[in-house]
This record gives sequence, C-alpha cells and structure tokens, in this order.
Amino acid sequence: MKLRIQSINFDATTTLESYINKKSLRLEKFFDEILNLEVYLKVVKPETATNKEAEIKVSIPNVDFFASKTCDSFEEAVDLTLDAVEKQMRKYKEKTTNK
Repeated sequence: MKLRIQSINFDATTTLESYINKKSLRLEKFFDEILNLEVYLKVVKPETATNKEAEIKVSIPNVDFFASKTCDSFEEAVDLTLDAVEKQMRKYKEKTTNK
C-alpha cells in the first residue's frame, strides 16, 4: 500500500503524519490489495471552529473509495473519514463475495 499525505495551505506535523499512517493500517484487514491511499488535509473557513477537513481516497484494483469530513481537529476528521471509507469497503466486499 502506497500512502500519500498532502496538506494544503499548511505544513502537517510529523506527529499528525504518523497518526494517519498508524490509523490507515486498519484498512488492510478488509483488502490486502490496496494500491494507493491518498489523504488530503486542509483548513477551510478559518473563522469557524470546525475548519479541519480530511479527504481520503483509497484505490483497489478496479474500484476507488472516497470520503470527506470536516471537524474540530485533523485527528477527529481522519478517524471519521476512515470510518466512512471502511463502511464503503465492507459493503463492496459483501456485495462481491455474495455473487
């Protein structure tokens, strides 16, 4: 699995990057053949409290999964986005194994 973290309009700390790396490993229990995992972090509307957005795109052979969440912190946004992607992957796997 190739992980790419891109922070837009700010520099992500190494702590945040290692947190994302550790949390993203849980997706491998659904699919062994994950090709790419792209994480986009950005600050939106700086005047509001919930302005940290995380977008995650997971690529497996023939399918892409995508989710985006905006929260108070990047850690919370990453967790919720990974949950959404995990749900999509679980549904896809159930659908393909039931055929």
